Amino acid sequence: MARKKRRFEQLEAAASEPKKKVDDYKDPFQRNVGQRLEDAGRIFEGQGRNILYGLAAVVVLAILLGIFYAWNKRSDAAAQTALGKAIETSQAIVSASPLPAGSTVKSFKTEKERSDAAIAEFQAVADKFGGSVGEKAKYFAAVERLTVDRPTAIQDLTNLAGSKDPVSKLAKFALAQADAEDGKTDEAIALYQELAAMDDPIVSKETINFELAKLYEKQGKKQEALDLYFNIAKTAAEAKDAEGKPLTMTQTARDAKDKVTELDPAKAKEIPEPEIQSPFGG
Repeated sequence: MARKKRRFEQLEAAASEPKKKVDDYKDPFQRNVGQRLEDAGRIFEGQGRNILYGLAAVVVLAILLGIFYAWNKRSDAAAQTALGKAIETSQAIVSASPLPAGSTVKSFKTEKERSDAAIAEFQAVADKFGGSVGEKAKYFAAVERLTVDRPTAIQDLTNLAGSKDPVSKLAKFALAQADAEDGKTDEAIALYQELAAMDDPIVSKETINFELAKLYEKQGKKQEALDLYFNIAKTAAEAKDAEGKPLTMTQTARDAKDKVTELDPAKAKEIPEPEIQSPFGG
């Protein structure tokens, strides 16, 4: 359970540049989840973190929340609400102990029980609404299924990755993560390289390149890994906002800087130290 929680808290993903502003419309799910979605959305809009997929956890739920918020453009309120409720189920508390009397919080006794319930809800959304929301629901169902029926999940993600819908990019990223976990390093690298070459891979290029660097390092390709880590860290250290003020480095960028320091301390000195901004504007 602790491992799953850590993975949920890891954010892998953010757009390298802020996306276009989404509609102000918020369905009941968004109002209920509120700050959690906003935090995930901000992460997906330039605050990328290191995302890890794995056999023992529901795959990067945090990034799914970010995607849901960033993509949740005004369309069919009923479809959005149904998708939101399914996501809410996928986040429900897992506890063998009963909740306090009168609690309305959804909970399950086991993670498998929760995953099975979430998959059923996501599939129901896909079957009932179809379209863009339906494709998202299929994606969410597939990543949930990775923990309970991995072969089927891989096939579902493969099918989604072959579509022309934007969700195909997310499916490719999920497949790359799954391949890396399964020891299929070459296959994972090929998918990451494909995503990194896209103008808009949906997932942060910072995140994609960090994951790619880790695999290069695993293969013993130190220079390739070092170059990627260095570019991530240096770009983030030099980034400015619209007013010319330095942006706070993301966790992924800080991790990349640590890796440069580990692999080549002399090279790490080429990464500028971030400017410290006075709270009084001085």
